[in-house]
Amino acid sequence: MTNRKIQYWVIPPEKNSEFVACMEDVLNVYSMPYDPDFPVLCMDEQPVQLLKETRNPIPATLNHPRRVDYEYERAGTASIFMFTEPLSGWRDVSVRPQRTKVDWSLEMEELLRTRYAKAKKVLLVCDNLNTHTKGAFYEVFHPEQARKIVEKIEFHYTPKHGSWLNVAENELSSMTRQCLKDRKMINIEMLKKETSAWATNSNEKQRGVNWQFKVEDARCKLRSLYPNI
Repeated sequence: MTNRKIQYWVIPPEKNSEFVACMEDVLNVYSMPYDPDFPVLCMDEQPVQLLKETRNPIPATLNHPRRVDYEYERAGTASIFMFTEPLSGWRDVSVRPQRTKVDWSLEMEELLRTRYAKAKKVLLVCDNLNTHTKGAFYEVFHPEQARKIVEKIEFHYTPKHGSWLNVAENELSSMTRQCLKDRKMINIEMLKKETSAWATNSNEKQRGVNWQFKVEDARCKLRSLYPNI
């Protein structure tokens, strides 16, 4: 029997009306021109394993790179919150010990109160995780404040098995490759420092996302997902 490698993909089911409805909704949002009164904000989260060194690393020299031991000690976990505006090219990274409804609500409230204080409504693209709900704000804030927050957000959920539609996930992937890959984050403070530096550098150098995939493209290239095409 031939030993073949297996590639794991997130494969959407065939002919799924809910998938295509959510997909077209998100694609329609991405097709809108930039409007500071109605900014498009994408967000996603990612867990990170914190790791401590078991032995002190050997500093780099002119002849040898920095050397670290293969062994490590688990030091808990943390959660990275990625927020990005595809058209403006802005992104922000926040780190918390966990990702509960409270954590998500506090992150969103801070953004609405600071960066989006003058915006009329924020078009939020995110997955349908059970923490990303209107009700989450009512578990954290007084009803009057929670209602004001909810009225300023227009939710646009990516479909299940459609995480590729979230620009924030692409940003997380880039950050992981450029900042976290093959590195040990020993504590939350270090993780905050490194991800913040990455975000600052990316904001200075990187332009907005030129999203090319349109609704018309989806109806052609993903026609197998449509019940009536």
